Amino acid sequence: MEDILQLKILQLLSDHRLMTIATLREDGWPHATTVAFVSDGMTLYFLCEPQSQKALNLARDQRISLTIDGDTARPAGVAGLSMAARAHAVDDPTEVAKVRALLTARSPEYTGHTAKLRAFRVTPELISLIEYSKGFAHAELVTV
Repeated sequence: MEDILQLKILQLLSDHRLMTIATLREDGWPHATTVAFVSDGMTLYFLCEPQSQKALNLARDQRISLTIDGDTARPAGVAGLSMAARAHAVDDPTEVAKVRALLTARSPEYTGHTAKLRAFRVTPELISLIEYSKGFAHAELVTV
């Protein structure tokens, strides 16, 4: 991956706190939901209720699609990421503690609300960097 693309991706991950993830339901329909996330380099993490629809979906199929972007008043300002990734439940207590610490450091309002939540590690496989400032619907694909 080119250094400039990696820097742009890391900047977008740093600039945003929410992502929309789509998992696959048992009946085959996609299930999209918005979650708070944190990142450690190109690895993303989120927390959710262990019995939530997304957690149940991920227990069957770890493939997800996700988007990270923000609203903008003008089309040329659209910038974001779309990813094909895999989400794995995190069971290592040290890694879970790290995820909780990263999340509460970034969003202190989550302090005290993460203890019963399950942590998931998101490993990107294909990233589409979207930058409309380079032209309407401009995207660059990056294989990770």
